[in-house]
Amino acid sequence: MSRKKSTKQNPDRPDERLDPFSSLLHAAPGASLADVDTRATPGWQGGRKAARKRTAELGEHLSELQERLFAQGRAGGHRSVLLVLHGMDTSGKGGIVRHVLGMVDPQGVSVRSFGVPTAKELSHHFLWRVRRALPPAGRIGVFDRSHYEDVLVARVDSLVPAETIERRYTDIVRFEEKLAAAGTTVVKVALVISPQEQHERLGKRLARPDKHWKFAVSDLETRARWPQYTAAYDVAIERTSTASAPWFVVPADRKWYARLAVTQLLVEALSGLPLEWPVADFDVAAAERALAATAQDPTALTVSEVGAIVRGGEVPGS
Repeated sequence: MSRKKSTKQNPDRPDERLDPFSSLLHAAPGASLADVDTRATPGWQGGRKAARKRTAELGEHLSELQERLFAQGRAGGHRSVLLVLHGMDTSGKGGIVRHVLGMVDPQGVSVRSFGVPTAKELSHHFLWRVRRALPPAGRIGVFDRSHYEDVLVARVDSLVPAETIERRYTDIVRFEEKLAAAGTTVVKVALVISPQEQHERLGKRLARPDKHWKFAVSDLETRARWPQYTAAYDVAIERTSTASAPWFVVPADRKWYARLAVTQLLVEALSGLPLEWPVADFDVAAAERALAATAQDPTALTVSEVGAIVRGGEVPGS
C-alpha cells in the first residue's frame, strides 16, 4: 500500500482541535431519535466549507492510521475495525462510504450491503451471513445496513414473532462482545434525518432521470412507517449500545457534517488502538547493502546471493 505522509496531525492521537465526537454523539440511555435536532452540528462551530477542509485534513490522518492497521495485519496482527451504518433511506450511508472511506487505500477496506435475505441465508441463523462478511485482520469493514435489519425491518413488518426479536437483541450483544474480544473495534452509527429532509432528497431523485435507479417504491412504503421505524431504532439502540460496541447518533440533514463526524469517529477509534509500525523481520542494514550492490545492474547478485547477504550480512567479493 502506498503511504500518505501527513505533517498536519500526530498519527497517534485524534485531532485535538475537535471535541471528542465519541462523547458528544454517544447514544444517550432512554433517548429517542425523534428528539434529535437533525440540522445540529455537535462539536462543530464552523460552516460547510470549513467542515469539508477539516474532513480532508482528518482524511490524511485516517489514511495513516489505516495503513498502520493494514501493516499490522500483514505482520500477523489480529485487529480490525467494523463501521456499521444505519439510517432511513437517503440518510447518506452511501455518501459516507464514498467520501469518508474513499480517503483511504481501498486495499484496506471492505464494504458489504445487506438486503433482503436469500432463501439460503434464511435457512441459517440470522447472524450467519454477517459472520461471513466480517473484515479480516488489518482491514476496515463497512456494513451499509447490517444484522440490525433483523431487529428493525423484522420488527416493523412483523416478519418474526416478538419473542424472536427479543432473543436477537441478546444474540447481537453477545456477537459484538465476542468481536471486540477478538480484536475488532465496532463503531455503530445511526444517521438521523428529518422527514422533511428525506422528502427533499427523494424529490431530487425523482426529478433526475439519472437518479431514478436509486429510487424504489419501497422507499415510500418505509417512509409511511416513519414512527414505527423510529421506535424500532430506539429500542435497538437502547438494547445493544454497549461499552464494547457503542452506538453513535449523528444528525445528518447536513451531509457535510455527517461526513465530518464519521471521519472523526473513525480517527478516534483507530487512535485508541496500539498501532505501532511492525518491526522488520529481516536485517535492514544487510538488505540495504544488497540493494547497493545492484545499483548499476539489477542482476549483479543471484537470488541465492541475495539470500546469503540478508542472512549473513556480507556482500560477495566485498
